[in-house]
Amino acid sequence: MQTLPKPPAVSSSPLIDTTIHRRRTRPVPVGNVTIGGGFPVVVQSMINEDTLDIEGSVAAIRRLHEIGCEIVRVTVPSMAHAKALATIKQKIAATYQPVPLVADVHHNGMKIALEVARHVDKVRINPGLYVFEKPKANREEYSQTEFDEIGARIHETLEPLVISLRDQGKAMRIGVNHGSLAERMLFTYGDTPEGMVESALEFIRICESLDFRNLVISLKASRVPVMLAAYRLMVQRMDTLGMDYPLHLGVTEAGDGEYGRIKSTAGIGTLLAEGIGDTIRVSLTEAPEKEIPVCYSILQALGLRKTMVEYVACPSCGRTLFNLEEVLHQVREATKHLTGLDIAVMGCIVNGPGEMADADYGYVGKQPGYISLYRGREEIVKVPESEGVQSLIDLIKSDGRWLDP
Repeated sequence: MQTLPKPPAVSSSPLIDTTIHRRRTRPVPVGNVTIGGGFPVVVQSMINEDTLDIEGSVAAIRRLHEIGCEIVRVTVPSMAHAKALATIKQKIAATYQPVPLVADVHHNGMKIALEVARHVDKVRINPGLYVFEKPKANREEYSQTEFDEIGARIHETLEPLVISLRDQGKAMRIGVNHGSLAERMLFTYGDTPEGMVESALEFIRICESLDFRNLVISLKASRVPVMLAAYRLMVQRMDTLGMDYPLHLGVTEAGDGEYGRIKSTAGIGTLLAEGIGDTIRVSLTEAPEKEIPVCYSILQALGLRKTMVEYVACPSCGRTLFNLEEVLHQVREATKHLTGLDIAVMGCIVNGPGEMADADYGYVGKQPGYISLYRGREEIVKVPESEGVQSLIDLIKSDGRWLDP
């Protein structure tokens, strides 16, 4: 059950506020999860399976949800896929539990979107692809008449979907991608963050004209600076226009491995630190299950979600009195299930007590062959290094904070 977080702790410094003040947004329900409205930042991902593979899709959705993915997206490229998703939704609820599902609809997808809207909790559309604009050879500009005519056609095409979602109390993500802006947006605004923002605003205004505001907005790009500029501009424009829609953050096509993770963190983490963002997806060219730990690590590092033990450890130096890397591994393996605790492993007494002052427990090298255990700033006991990890466990147990793995 999703619950509102406690108010953030007040900074101990009267001069510097270290808390992240999130942008205020309207709550948008997606199944049993709420995006925005002060609720915790929501983690989501997307399965790789062909939606026509019902059993495979059910298993993939369940795997993601079991490891903490709170909303799961599924691609719906045809009417057959839309109908298969109805069966998937039923089977996952019957064999596991209801999971908030999002359908990804592209390329003239009005009929597909109308069908799938009956079966999922949110529909994602791409403004650049929802109404296909056939490029005209040798075009040099768009006249205002042409621009408006296509806008009217978009309104006509989008209206039935908006009404369906509105009347069912469901949600829509207006998902702009830098790489798939509509031709008229490219001619009018260029291949720019401005074009991305205007594309989103056009669809938002259509939805608002039909009294539908269960909207989540995304402006993804594969280049981090473009992604950052687009989201920041979107916030400025929405603030000016009195809009408070929650934002879905992501760096699209981030790649794989270490760089894919760094690239995603650079984009998503930067905006979250500015208070921007209500739901995130890390897009890796790997199994979807590998995206979820990255999401939670970003949120944990910023203090926005507490889903694992926070380990504070020094980088090691000539003063270190034990094998820091090995001991940190031992401590982590023994305590990694104690979600919510902060545990410090420090190599020497010089920086140890000061640098780990905010930790619940500390493991500090104080003299060769011995370590000192701390509760906060208070030294509790000094024991031989060989007994250090077990003594830490015993201390946590004595405080009533231990749980069996």
